[in-house]
This record gives sequence, structure tokens and C-alpha cells, in this order.
Amino acid sequence: MQIVPSTLLALLLVVMLMKQGPQRGLHWFFIMSPFGAAAAFNMPAVGGASIGIIDLGALVLFALVFSGPNGPARIVGTMRFGQPGFYLLLLTLYCVVATLIFPRLFAYQTEVFGISRADNKTEIISVFLRPTTGNITQLFRLMLDVLAFFAVATLFRIKPDFDKVLKAMIAATVVNFALGWLDVLTFAAGAPEILDPIRTANYSMLVDHKMAGLKRMIGGFPEASSFGFYTLGLFGFWLRYWISGPPSRTALFCLIATGIVLLRSTSSSTYVAVVALLLVMGLFALVDSRKGHVRKQAMVVTLIVLLAVWLFAMTGFAAYQFLEPVSDFFDTVLFDKADSQSGVERMSWNVQAWQNFLDTNMMGAGLGSIRASNWFLACLGSIGIAGTALYLLFLGGLSRARIRQGSVQDTAILHSLKTACLALVISALLTTPTPDLGIFFFVLAGLITGLARGAALESLKEAKETSPSIVERNGTIAQRVIP
Repeated sequence: MQIVPSTLLALLLVVMLMKQGPQRGLHWFFIMSPFGAAAAFNMPAVGGASIGIIDLGALVLFALVFSGPNGPARIVGTMRFGQPGFYLLLLTLYCVVATLIFPRLFAYQTEVFGISRADNKTEIISVFLRPTTGNITQLFRLMLDVLAFFAVATLFRIKPDFDKVLKAMIAATVVNFALGWLDVLTFAAGAPEILDPIRTANYSMLVDHKMAGLKRMIGGFPEASSFGFYTLGLFGFWLRYWISGPPSRTALFCLIATGIVLLRSTSSSTYVAVVALLLVMGLFALVDSRKGHVRKQAMVVTLIVLLAVWLFAMTGFAAYQFLEPVSDFFDTVLFDKADSQSGVERMSWNVQAWQNFLDTNMMGAGLGSIRASNWFLACLGSIGIAGTALYLLFLGGLSRARIRQGSVQDTAILHSLKTACLALVISALLTTPTPDLGIFFFVLAGLITGLARGAALESLKEAKETSPSIVERNGTIAQRVIP
């Protein structure tokens, strides 16, 4: 195990979680979440794999919940049939079987794109399918996701503290914004090494990459795309909260701040994902308006966004036609992206992932065996049709989470968390090479599950206290008919 400078940050997170408890200390976990390039420690003996700060935080969160009062029983309660946790449990079991058995079962029967680390270089090469250390690494990462989900979902099912979630999201937004501009300013000052203590993971750090002459913002992450992916989740949360939540200057500030660094990231996949997210949200608002369920503020905001997009498109088109620096930027970021070497290479990954899906009889080659440039194709190629179906059932369970009786703020927070997850899934469909959506996604998913179920249980408890004739049937509240 290799100790690195950012190990101190990891120790701080562990201490604060143990001192304040997993729920009261949740904001510390979110504060550390933008440090995506910081390792808690590296493991040279396992191919140079890195354990990130939030990876260690997820382990500590789960350990604290498991070792708490009735911890195992409470965690099992999060796996209740029909809940998202149930489908995630089934998905995890299938992934374990697929990853440990399928690379051997289908060895040398199909070619895959895998990662090669030689001479301190990381390359994507085409090889025949066979068991590798990547299988164990990716399975381990999935287990971290699952542990984070069950820890957070269990905590907030027991005590659904919506205010704590909002404060944690504010903390993550502020830190991510600060790290983004610190990255740009230190590079402009000719001293990017200032951030070396938080760039300690064994990833390729694309610190000095530019696009159309503009330094790409990576913040606390190793590259612009991963920074954009994380920031898009925050942007989705704050956009939905500002639309549907109570009036809040803090929410408006967080939305503007997140939008600024999102645009400054110069990540083409993030730009496309933002447009797709806005279109999906506009479609939902239109459907709700036809049902009479949409708030006036949401419609006004939707119209403003559509008008702003139209004005931006017109202005961008004019600038693209008459200003050479602008045309160079858009050509580099968007229009020439698919024809670039990177675009062609990523498309070949997707084609091969589909072929891997077919060559393995639609069962998958196991986690860590293949790479794609699309989350859905990565799932099909890695865990087959059965694993992908379980994954979709899990996501569907998150989308159905509801609060039947709650304040405007509580309802807005739950919907905002769902929008954040939607934004991350949209982005993953564009570039994510593996089925892993990341710990941040699964923590948000755990909050959705825990808050929705916890609010329902609290409503049931209050109803029973006021009227003994109210009973629970199949997780819902029903009124007993008294003759």
C-alpha cells in the first residue's frame, strides 16, 4: 500500500464520519466527492490500482451503518422486495457470477477492447477475452457502489433528514466550483503543480490539455469529461430544485455557479448531455402541463430556457459563420468530434461491445472484460441481457419513488435528486465505457430510496397515532372500514 499526500484528506474524512456519525457527517462525504483524482492510497501490488477518497468513505459509511444498532437487519430492510435495493441485490449477485465465470467460460471465443498498462503507459488494445485483473478491479468498484447505496438508503430510511441532504449538495457544489477555477488559475499562473497533492491516483492526468486554445477545466478530476460528468449531476439537481422548490437565493447561486463551470469544462459530451437533459425536462413539463400538474414557475422557466436556447443558437450560428476563433472552437468541440481519431476509436469500441454481446450468447463477458463508449452497450457486452434488465429495473424503481405527503421543499429535493441521476445516466449513455455509474450516482440513488421510504414510514406512524383505524398494506396506507 502506497501512502500519498491526499491520504491526509482521506483520514480527515474517516475521522469526521466516525466522530459525527454517518448521517450527521454526510456533508463531509459530499465535500470530498469532487476530489475524483485524489487517492486515499495506491496499491502497486494490484496493477497500480487506486482507492479514492470517496471509495474509502463508502467503506467507512457502510461499516458504521452495519455496526450500528440492528445494523444488519436494517440493511436487509433496504432490500425489501419491489424496492430498488432488491433489484440492486439481484444485479450484484448476477455481476459476481458473470465476472468470475464468464471470462473463463467464453475465453478466446471473442475479441475485446481492454486496458494495457506497460512502461507507465495506459493504452486500449484489442485482445482475446480471458480473465484479467480488470475483472476483479471492476467488480470491486461495483461492490463499493452497492455498499454506498445500502449505507445511505438505510440511514435516510431510518431518519429522512431532507435538510441534511440540501446542505450536503450545497457543500459539494461550492467545493467543485472552487476546485474548477483553482485548476484554471494555477495553470494560467504557470504553477499547476500546486494541485499535485490532490492528483495522486494512478490515472492519466490531463492537466495541460487545451481545446481551441482554451485550457480545459478539470477541477479535482483527472480529465474534463469526468469533471463535466460530476458537474452535470449537480447542475441537474439545482436546475430542478430552482424550478420546483421554494424561492432560494442559495439555490439560484448554486445553479449559476454550476452552469458556469459546466460550460467552462469544454467537454463535448457534457454539452450534448446538457441539451438532452433540457429537452427531456421540457418534455416532462409539457406532459405535466397537459395533465394540469405543472406549476406556473416551471412553465415560465421552461419558456425562458427554450427562448435562451434559441437565442444562443442564433448567436452561435452567426458567430460560427463570421468569426474564425468561434468556428474553430465549435469545430473542435462538436462538429469534427465524430470524425476525429478519438471519435472513430470510440465508435469501434461500441461495435465490438455489441459483437461481444452476441458472441457470449447475450450473457455478457463479465465486468472489466470490455470497454465501450456507451453505458447501455457496455452493460450488454459486460453483463448481458439479464444483468442489463436488472439494472433497468433498479433505475425504474428510482424513478417511481414518491412522497405522498410532504412539504414543497421535501418534494423538490426528492425530485431534484432524481433529475441529478437522470442527468448522469444521459451523460453515461454518451461516453461511459463500463456499467459502473460511479459512487456519486449510487449515493444519490440511495438518498432517493431512503428519503422516499422513510417519509412514507413517518407518514404511516403519524397516521396511526392520530387514527388507530389506519393500517399498512403492502407498503401503502389504507383505511380500515369500521362497521
